[in-house]
Amino acid sequence: MFFNINFEEKKFLREIKLLPGKKIYFASDFHLGAPTHEKSLAREKLIVKWLDSIKSDAQIVFLVGDLFDFWFEHRQTVPKGYIRFFGKLAELVDSGIELIVFTGNHDMWMRDYFEKELNTPTFRNSQEYLINGKRLLVGHGDGLGPGDYGYKYLKRVFENKIFRWLFANLLHPDLSLKLGYLWAGHSWKKHDKEQDVYFFESQEKEILFKYCQEEEKKEHRDFYIFGHRHYKLDLDINKNSRYVNLGDWIMFNSFASFDGEELRLMEYK
Repeated sequence: MFFNINFEEKKFLREIKLLPGKKIYFASDFHLGAPTHEKSLAREKLIVKWLDSIKSDAQIVFLVGDLFDFWFEHRQTVPKGYIRFFGKLAELVDSGIELIVFTGNHDMWMRDYFEKELNTPTFRNSQEYLINGKRLLVGHGDGLGPGDYGYKYLKRVFENKIFRWLFANLLHPDLSLKLGYLWAGHSWKKHDKEQDVYFFESQEKEILFKYCQEEEKKEHRDFYIFGHRHYKLDLDINKNSRYVNLGDWIMFNSFASFDGEELRLMEYK
């Protein structure tokens, strides 16, 4: 198989028991590499400071997609840069903290780099966890919910094995990465022009909230934790279930922590 990541993986329910005094942390949408090297580097240094600040009580760190604005792994080549970020992740893993990574729509072409270098599982689809008796559904969130059919079709194309093989083998890595960054950069034009791009309108228009409502009708979860939307949200689905969107590190520098009972959505200052 060309990629070690199983793009058709099924949800499994993994049970996790938090150790005394330990927490689980969640963050997403770093978009490292964009919109410029200088701005990305400043964001990377801030993320490293945040990771350093949580290492004393972190048991598991979930990184929930779009860590990079574009990422494509050839067999022997990965995009250069992000040395501070990878160094800090290696330090956390070597100290005994577990790292779990999800891919997003901007970095869906991860291969096995994280697994080999950091012994870190990498998932494309949402996964189920039972943590201290609380049930969580965790994923990036792209392609879920009603509408957005153009992206859903494009996602199927991008995840197709033949397309990935052609992209990896017919283009020089320099050219393929250049094309990838140009494609990813379209969203940054919108960010530069619209200061209110992150304005949240309503629950009725939030597609991931609708997705969570439908999922909750089928099976109960205490928390639905997603990224992708760049909204920092903590919404009640019902009195026993919440939808949490992790926001991003472009506008909010936001993350969530879970101590086995309480899940808190916060900003790193």
